[in-house]
Amino acid sequence: MPLRKEDLIKIAIEKSNQAIKSAKDNLENKNLETSQNRIYYALFYIVTALAYKNDFITSKHGQLKGWFNKKFIYEDKVFEPYMIEIYNELYQFRQKSDYDLAYTPDTETVKESLGEVLKFIEKVTEIL
Repeated sequence: MPLRKEDLIKIAIEKSNQAIKSAKDNLENKNLETSQNRIYYALFYIVTALAYKNDFITSKHGQLKGWFNKKFIYEDKVFEPYMIEIYNELYQFRQKSDYDLAYTPDTETVKESLGEVLKFIEKVTEIL
């Protein structure tokens, strides 16, 4: 039986919460690449919840980011433009952490990313 929209939204929010917990735990344990990955995925899951609410379904990171930017920043102006800047920055950090073997994030950058994603999630949650 397929999941209802409300269930998908709830699952995506829970995944976002779990990713935040994992990001904090990994930061505390100095696993900075993993923390950076989980920070991005916390954002990805909360935007996925927003997408489900708006009947937009994709598993593609670029499509989700483009949809969020177009709908919520430029067309409907629900969020300030800095929100897509956070999204882009966290996506780039995740890419570097996951795929660039020469990249090692520093603790301060990861802490800043965590603060940014928490603000981002708070803003999105207000309209969920």
